[in-house]
Amino acid sequence: MTSPAPVTAASPTIVVWDVGRVLVEWDLGLLYHEAIPDPQERARFVAEVVSEEWHGQHDAGVPWAQMVPARAAQFPESAALIERYATHWLDSVPGPVAGTHDLIRRLAARDVPQYAITNFGVDAWALFRPTFPILDHCRDIVVSGAERMVKPDPAIFELAAGRFGHAPASMLFIDDNAANIATARELGWHTHHFTRGAAALEADLIAHGLLDQA
Repeated sequence: MTSPAPVTAASPTIVVWDVGRVLVEWDLGLLYHEAIPDPQERARFVAEVVSEEWHGQHDAGVPWAQMVPARAAQFPESAALIERYATHWLDSVPGPVAGTHDLIRRLAARDVPQYAITNFGVDAWALFRPTFPILDHCRDIVVSGAERMVKPDPAIFELAAGRFGHAPASMLFIDDNAANIATARELGWHTHHFTRGAAALEADLIAHGLLDQA
């Protein structure tokens, strides 16, 4: 088993955000709230047909024009519902995660450099990004679908560090996914596993000297 790389004792000076479930809520079931009124059937459909696992290939770079027809061929009785995945994509991202946008603004007010690394497909990103101006505070964003590499692959973190122009030990990476956090830590990044909401993150940012007490 590989031991985590040592992280410098110095506090980070840069913040790197995940997007889904850190800055924006995400739930594929919301695509089908009206189309599949029965909650149990909707849960089954999202678990078995338009699932997060299947969606993962979009994050890895497969376009909707390829994914949707292939899935409809597998489940022809659900073809119209599968097509809804692309046509109603924005319904799956209903709004911001409570409290994190205020933290971005406070960091920006202190001139803390901010970036993002997100698992997001190119087609979905093209729809989503214009609706989410808070990301204008990020100096650069690495999008998995564009790079054809996804977290927790170490390669996407190495690419991001090179593109951002900062050493991993100078950056605090925030993500809700334990595997992504584990990879970042092994590569020497400071990390915050986002599982306890914005208040816990705020406390960590203050502890690192990135924010002052509100």
